[in-house]
Order: sequence, then structure tokens, then C-alpha cells
Amino acid sequence: MTDSTTPSRQANAATDTPPARSPWPALWALVIGFFMILVDTTIVSVANPAIKEALDPSTHNLDNVVWVTSAYLLAYAVPLLITGRLGDRFGPKRIYLIGLAIFTLASLGCGLSSSLEMLIVFRAVQGLGASLMTPQTMAVITRTFPPTQRGAAMGLWGATSGVAMLVGPLAGGLLVDGLGWEWIFFVNLPVGVIGFVLAWMLVPNLETHQHRFDMVGVFLSAIGLFLIVFGLQEGEHYDWAAWIWAMIGAGVVVMALFIWQQAKTKSEALVPLELFRDRNFSVANIGIATVGFTVTSMSLPMMFFYQLARGLTPTEAALLLIPMAVFAGVLAPIAGRILDRVDPRVLLVPGLLLTTTALLWYSSLMNPDSETWMFLLPSGLMGIAQAGMWGPLATTATRNLAPRQAGAGSGIYNTTRTIGSVLGSAAIAAFMQNRLTANLPGAGGAGGDFGAGKLPDMVVPGFSSAMAQTMLLPAAVMAVGVIAVLFIQRPAHLVKR
Repeated sequence: MTDSTTPSRQANAATDTPPARSPWPALWALVIGFFMILVDTTIVSVANPAIKEALDPSTHNLDNVVWVTSAYLLAYAVPLLITGRLGDRFGPKRIYLIGLAIFTLASLGCGLSSSLEMLIVFRAVQGLGASLMTPQTMAVITRTFPPTQRGAAMGLWGATSGVAMLVGPLAGGLLVDGLGWEWIFFVNLPVGVIGFVLAWMLVPNLETHQHRFDMVGVFLSAIGLFLIVFGLQEGEHYDWAAWIWAMIGAGVVVMALFIWQQAKTKSEALVPLELFRDRNFSVANIGIATVGFTVTSMSLPMMFFYQLARGLTPTEAALLLIPMAVFAGVLAPIAGRILDRVDPRVLLVPGLLLTTTALLWYSSLMNPDSETWMFLLPSGLMGIAQAGMWGPLATTATRNLAPRQAGAGSGIYNTTRTIGSVLGSAAIAAFMQNRLTANLPGAGGAGGDFGAGKLPDMVVPGFSSAMAQTMLLPAAVMAVGVIAVLFIQRPAHLVKR
């Protein structure tokens, strides 16, 4: 399908010299670690009510336990810009292995935590390990697969998220019900060891590239992100006091200063802004930000509704996600193979649009009268939709990256995705608490303990309405993504002579 008129230098610029051995075994080895990161996120979403009951039973607000996710995502997002460059400088294999070791050891610390604060700290360390790992996975795909085969490789990358959606919640439910919430972290230990050994054996040592590290940029981006996320996360808790708005505003100003500094720096910028001259790279980053926001934010009200309003166990709640995981896992590789032959909008527009539809469907069902089996229907639709999101967006973003910029581009892309996730986690907590206050003004009294078992019947209607209204936020954000991907350009290798 490759156009013979496409200059050969474009293909050479987009991939390293093809290795003598197949790149697929290395990708499979890296996918194990990526799978563990995704499983860990979905496991925690199922375990949040149990974690709150065990470590934070004395408060009625939900925003404290949400920091178990937010701390992880914040520590994940902030270093991504530089960890992608570290892979270019010292080799993606070496940085990946360091990150995997940190992540695995931090999982042990999470499982041994005796307080919510201790758990949040170790979750942040986990996030640091994940930030070292994730860009290397995409960088290896970019540097070892030619552009015309990257769709299939990214299809596997996308299928991993679908399988993780099944294994994470199911394993989480079984572990929480059977052994306790601590085991959702202990289970990472054998997986981490196996992933480390396989990556050590199978991932090639790729050529490194010299880079100067923009520490001013790292500092500005870290401060800006922290101010924005902390303000969003704690706003409802402090009744949106003036200093909260000042913190969020200061974060926006610092991020604007960061972008200006990146444009003016005479040394090598942390974010090479020239990458955004490629329209597809820019649009894919907007798209993945909305996807990150949506996927992270939707799980919190959904799991609280299933377990507290419907009285389901973590395992029973996880079983309702099976159609989503099965469809996404089966269809993502197929979508990847199709993507190498079609305009990415053919998959992306329906994928994001169906996700919006599924979220609205969920919202309409989140009431005391809906039959439990009906939640399987939007779950299946969501799985079909997600097969057309992850791989196509990643392929679109990375298809034209040169080897020297593979780490930087992957770092930017994953930073954008994780920033979306961080903002989604923070915003959904604030919005959910707002909707609870509006629908259950007396929640501080009877029925206000949102961490222990099924709620009293008199509280369930108001609580259900709050969760249903909360689901409208990720639906609205995903609608923005639908509009964005309409502006993607047809890839060069598909342009007719």
C-alpha cells in the first residue's frame, strides 16, 4: 500500500535501520510492563471504596481517597517530558528497566501501607516508575517498526488497554473480596519480575542520541501542573475559596510561561515545539487528552454507583465491565491492521462518538429502577468504541517522528494523555462532591459514610442522581475530542499518486 512516489528519506527518517531480528518479541516484552501499569490503575478504581473504609473511615468527603489516583497520575505526568528524552539519551531499554524496578518495589510499599498518607506517597513513587516506562514502549515501536507496519504494532498497544480493562477490575474485585485491598498491589510483584527478565532478554539496545536537558522547563512544568491539579482537587473541600482560584490561575500563568520559555530557549527545548507543525501530531495530542480525561474520570462515579447505590461487591461490579474489555481486546488488533490501509478518521470519529454515546447511556441508566444487566449494553458499546481510539491516536501521533525525536514525541504524547487523566481525576472528584452536596444536602448525617457497604434506601435516589449527573462531565469532554479528530489529515503513504 505504500506509495512509490513517497521519498525514501521519509521512511528512513521515521525509523532506525531495521534490526536483524523481528521487533515483535521486544514489543511483547514491553507490553507486559505497560499492561501492569494499566491494570494497576483499573484495579485501584475498583478498590477505592474498600481503601476508603480501611484507611479513611472517619471523613465523609470522597476527595481524600481520590488522591490515591491523583498522586499517582501527577507523579506520572510531570516527569514524562524528560523521561522520554532520557530514553533517547541512555537507551529506551535501560530507562524502561529502571522504571519497572521502581514501579514494582513501590507496589510492595503500597501493599504494606498502614495509612492513607503512606499509600498516597508510595502511589506517587509508582507514578514515577510508570513515567520512566511508558515513553520507552512507544519509542521502541517508532524506532523498530516501519511506518506502514506501525498500525498493527499500535493495535497490540491498544489491545493491551482492553485486556487490562478486563483483568484489572476482575482481579481487583476477586482480590479485594478474597484477600483484601493490599493484594491489588502485591500482585504486581511477580508480574514485575517476569516483565523485567523478558525485557532484559528481548528488547534490543537501540542507538542513543545526545540531548541537553532543559531543567528550567522541567521546573516550570512541574510547578504549573501541581498548582492546577491541587487547586481542582481541593477546590470543593475548601468551598472554592479565593486562594484556590488564585492557585489555579497561578498554575495557568506558569504553564503559559513554560510554553514561552520553550519557544525562546536557545538550547534544546524540553518540548520541541516544531513537532506541533505536524497537524496530525497536534490533533492526536488533543484527542488523547480528552481520552485520558474521560477514561480516568468515568470509572470513579461508576464504581461508587455500582457498589454503594446498587450494593454490588467489587467482583460483581467488575463483571459489568466484561463486554467493554472483551470487545476492546478483540477489536483493537483488527483496528490496528485496518489503520495501515485507511484514513485514521474512519476509525477515530466513530470511536470517540460512540464513547460519548455510551457515557450518556450510562448516565440515563444510573437510577434505582434500572435492571443490573442493562449496564452490560453501554459497556459493550464502550468496548467497541475504544478499539477505535487508543491505537489509531498513537499511530497518528508517531507515524512521522524521526528517530532522534522518538523519545521527545512519545514523551509529549504520553504527557498530554496523563495530564488529561490528572485533570479528569481532579475534576471528577470536585464535580462529584458538588453533585452530592446538591442532591444530598444532609449527607453529613445518616447515610453520609460513603465508604462502607450499600447506602440506606432513603439515600440511594439522591446518590444515584449525583453519580448520573457526574457522568455527563466526561461525556462533554469526549465530545470535544470528536470535533478535534475531524481535522486529522490523510497520512502521506495513503495519498494517491
